Amino acid sequence: MMRLGRSFVKSPALMRGTQARFASYENVGYGSTDGLFEKDRLVKTAGQENNREYTYFMLGGARLVYASSVRLALIKFVSTMSASADVLALASAEFNIDSIAEGTTLTVKWRGKPVFIRHRTAAEVAREAAVPMSALKDAQTDSDRVQNPEWLIVLGICTHLGCVPISGAGDYNGWFCPCHGSHYDVSGRIRKGPAPLNLEIPPYTLSDGKLVVG
Repeated sequence: MMRLGRSFVKSPALMRGTQARFASYENVGYGSTDGLFEKDRLVKTAGQENNREYTYFMLGGARLVYASSVRLALIKFVSTMSASADVLALASAEFNIDSIAEGTTLTVKWRGKPVFIRHRTAAEVAREAAVPMSALKDAQTDSDRVQNPEWLIVLGICTHLGCVPISGAGDYNGWFCPCHGSHYDVSGRIRKGPAPLNLEIPPYTLSDGKLVVG
């Protein structure tokens, strides 16, 4: 393009060069000289104009899978907390007590704890029934502690610190805990020493020479 006075004349050579430059830009796309714009540009096809339905479907599916996983984990955790068959079997225990002689004690195990089964004589029953409540630290009548006067069933655990007392020992010929000197009578009641409570009575039933604890 040449200037002649105040008018401009377009040079054919100059016009061809300018057209060539614009043509090269159009080949790249959007006037980009390095091609990066075209490389990184996302082009939607006719079937991809709106992907919201697909996105919602994927999010909903992920939430469903997550909720199902949490539910299965909770079910598994709760099932582990439930008692198994062998644990339920240990919930109760049956013992034959016909062979226990009068005046003797048999020690058995129930739920991992020792249980004293005492076959009391008539003299022992009468003696324990005559004990005044004023003489007891943990006042309880003998009749309240037995179902059958002949049989005393107690847990063999000292109520002081959980030791196992010795049968047929102590000042009252019941049980004696050598750890700290607690004495129990033949009704399992604390009579002397630091233990605060009587020996615990587990749940049990007596029937036809059979004892069921638990």
